[in-house]
Amino acid sequence: MSESAPEQRDELVEELETSTSTRLPWRALARRSVTIVVAGVAIYLVFPALLDVFSAWPRLTTLQPAWFAVAAVAELLHFLCTFSLQRIALRTKAWFSVVTAQLAGNSISLIIPGGAAAGAAVQFRMLEQSGLDSTDTVGGLTAFSLLGIGGLFALPLFALPVILVGSPISTGLYNAVILGSIGFAIFAGLGAAVLAFDWPLEICGRAVAAVRNSIFRSRPPLEGLGKTLLHQRDMIREVLGKRWKEAVLLSAGRLGFDYLCLLAAIKATGASPRPSLVMVAYAAAGIIGLIPITPGGLGVVEASLTGFLILAGVDASSAVLATLAYRLASYWIPLAAGPFAYGAYRHRWRRQHDALDMPSVE
Repeated sequence: MSESAPEQRDELVEELETSTSTRLPWRALARRSVTIVVAGVAIYLVFPALLDVFSAWPRLTTLQPAWFAVAAVAELLHFLCTFSLQRIALRTKAWFSVVTAQLAGNSISLIIPGGAAAGAAVQFRMLEQSGLDSTDTVGGLTAFSLLGIGGLFALPLFALPVILVGSPISTGLYNAVILGSIGFAIFAGLGAAVLAFDWPLEICGRAVAAVRNSIFRSRPPLEGLGKTLLHQRDMIREVLGKRWKEAVLLSAGRLGFDYLCLLAAIKATGASPRPSLVMVAYAAAGIIGLIPITPGGLGVVEASLTGFLILAGVDASSAVLATLAYRLASYWIPLAAGPFAYGAYRHRWRRQHDALDMPSVE
C-alpha cells in the first residue's frame, strides 16, 4: 500500500461523514416527495392500460418483420436528425460528444419522475466537460427544446385539412385537433413576441426573481435575471438565424420519422388506419407526454396512445401491440443505450486525460 493511501482513505471517510451529516433542505425534500407521490399515483391510475401493453410482449413475434424493420429504421433516422439538430443548435461539428451526451441525458430523463431537468443537467455537464462553451450549450439546448415542442404542437394543423375533407372522425380526435391547433397558436404567438420584443422576457425575469426572492429570503437575492434571459434569447435567435432552414428541416425530420415509426408499427400488426388520424393520435399522445407526471411518460403515453389509436380506427388488440412496438423503439431501446453511451464517453475522455498527463519520453 502506498503512503498516500491512508490519507486518501481518511479524506474519503471525512467526505462521507460530512455528506451524511448534512441534512437535505426540507423544501427540496418535500418537493421530491411530492414528485414521487404524484408519479406513483399517476402510474397506479394508468396501470391497467400499462399492464395490457406489457402483456402483449409475447405477441411481438406476430408482427410483420418488414414493417417492423421500417419502424426501427425510422426511429434510427429520428435520432440521427436529433443529433444533427443539436450540432447546429450547439454550434459544433463534434459528433461523439453530442451523441453520447444526448443519449445519456435522454436516458436519465426516461427513468426519473420529472427527469427532464436532471437529464438536461447531465447532458450539459458532459458537453461542458468535452470542451463546449457553457453559454453556447445553454442557448443551444434551449433552442433545441423549443423547436421540438413547437413542432409537436404544429402536427395537428397539418392533419386538419386532410381530416376536414375526409370522412367523419370521432369526437375525441376532433377535440385533439382543436386543442393542438390552439396550443400551437399560443406557442407561436408567445415565441414570436419573445423573439421580437424585449419586454416579455424583462417582465418574466422580474416576476420570477421577485417570487424566488420572497420565498428564499435567507439566500442572496437573485438579480439581473431579465438580462440573462435576453442574452439567452439573442443566442437562440442567432443560432436559428444563420442556419434556420436546416434547423426547421431537421426538426420536421425528427417528428416525421418518429411518426413514421408509429405508423410502421401499426402496419406491422396488419391494421391499415388513415395516416392523418394516426398523426392526430401521435400528436395528442405526444403533447400529453410533455406533462412531467411519470418518468418519460411511462404509462401515461401507453394509455393515451392506445386510446387515441382506437379512436383513429385501429382495433383494440392491434392498438395495444402497435403501442408496445413503438415504445420499444422510442423508449426502451434508447433507455438501454444511455448507460453504454455514458460509459463510452467516460472511457474516451479518461484516455485523453491520461494521455495529457503522461510524461514525455526523450
